[in-house]
Order: sequence, then C-alpha cells, then structure tokens
Amino acid sequence: MDRKEELERALGPGHGMVGQRLLSETDAVRVWRIELAPGERVAFHTHVLNYFWTALSPGRSRSTMGDGRVVETAYETGTTKHFTYGKGEKMVHDLENIGNTTLAFTTVELKLGSANAPLPLGVTPEN
Repeated sequence: MDRKEELERALGPGHGMVGQRLLSETDAVRVWRIELAPGERVAFHTHVLNYFWTALSPGRSRSTMGDGRVVETAYETGTTKHFTYGKGEKMVHDLENIGNTTLAFTTVELKLGSANAPLPLGVTPEN
C-alpha cells in the first residue's frame, strides 16, 4: 500500500492501529509500543480516543498530518504529550524517525471517558 492509499484509508473509515504492537487492552485502555529505527515510519493512522504518549528515548520525528501539514518534533526521554478529542473529532498522521537514534514510545489510549468509540484494529499497513 502506498502513502496515498494509506492516507485515504485513514481519512475514510480509519483503523485503530495507532502503534506497531498492542501490548495490552482492557475495557478501559489500549497500551501500544512503537519502536522506530532511523528512517523507519509508522503508516498513516487515525486517532479518535483521548490518549497520551511518552518517549522512551531521545530523537527526532516527522509527521505528515491528514490536512497536509508537516510537523517535526524533537524528544527527550520522558517527553509526554496528551490529546483529547470531542465527539466526531479525529487526527490522522504518520510518524517517521528522521534522527540517528532509535525512537521508542509507549502510547496509552483511554477507551473510558473518550467521546468516541474505539476504531476497529483491522490490519495495519506495512511500515
């Protein structure tokens, strides 16, 4: 699947694969792991649940957003960011490691207390 197809899928019905590996899922949360070597990326995906991520390593990334914006971010170990979405709101983006170190994150989606239902996990596109 090419990036255009990934984006169209994420902008359409979306899929709930917001990380590379689902570590745990309960009625309340989904816990994800992302680990990207330099040059690797996570395909376009859709966020609809309130969530937060914490960087487990320092590094740099580039995300292309669903609206075409490109955002570059630098991380230190422990950097954490929280996101909240209202009913019907979503964020679509990919994530690419543009640094020279492996980037690692834990992402926690909050199924309880979010305004939207979780998206189905489906099959993740390849990196």
